[in-house]
Amino acid sequence: MDSFVNWWQTLPYAIDPTIFHVGSFQVKYYGLMYIVAFSLTFYLLNRRLKNKEFELSREVLENYFFQVILFILIGGRLGYVLFYNLKYFLRNPLEIFLPFRYDNGFEFTGIAGMSYHGAVIAAFAGTYFFTRKNKLEFFRFIDFIAIAAPLGYTFGRLGNFINGELYGRVTDSSIGMYFPLAGDEMLRHPSQLYEALFEGIFIFIVLWSLRNRKFKSGFFVSAYLILYGTVRFIIEYFREPDDHLGFVLFNFSMGQVLCFIMIISGIIVLFVSYNKKAAE
Repeated sequence: MDSFVNWWQTLPYAIDPTIFHVGSFQVKYYGLMYIVAFSLTFYLLNRRLKNKEFELSREVLENYFFQVILFILIGGRLGYVLFYNLKYFLRNPLEIFLPFRYDNGFEFTGIAGMSYHGAVIAAFAGTYFFTRKNKLEFFRFIDFIAIAAPLGYTFGRLGNFINGELYGRVTDSSIGMYFPLAGDEMLRHPSQLYEALFEGIFIFIVLWSLRNRKFKSGFFVSAYLILYGTVRFIIEYFREPDDHLGFVLFNFSMGQVLCFIMIISGIIVLFVSYNKKAAE
């Protein structure tokens, strides 16, 4: 038992986040996790089409993915810039989208820093424009997408864990781990795994199990926003706040503030979609 606990607690030290590198250029598992996430989400949605659970052609779904992936990547990056590190990027604007640092010589870094909430906002915008262009009902279509999205998101958090980033707060529990990037020798909650399990797998199981139930359009996306916002708000109590931000409002982290807004948004979406139906 002691050997297992030791293996668990030191696991982050044993993981190399880099698949391979050529000079300063690196290919990391984190990027691979994005590919897995989008591929798995597409597979689940296409499976629903094959099972006649939703009326849509595969071609339209493929076109949607090409568009929304671009929105998500740009939105996730801009969300990180605006919500988490605006002052830094105002001083170093080229680093917003260019994968290198130039302030102390040329150094390839990759695109470091993505915001989930920024990605969600962008995904909503991209979905809205797509449904308008293709004459699809927005709430019905985004419900279809929201059911599968959480399982894909799981792999983003696994990527964070492999990178050893976004680690948790200090704990005395044996479930804690030692994270090299923390710069100390203190056990910390593996909050990335908590998020992968509860924000990803748990929410996916709930929504997927209800996918063939009859609800008004807008129910699933509202449920996703409310569930994710609530679960992430709680898990933020185990996650170490960003060093350069700390607590931004009372004892709440930036993630908790954004999750509170997300929960309210979910309630508003539910209200708007249901009232829209009632008026038709």
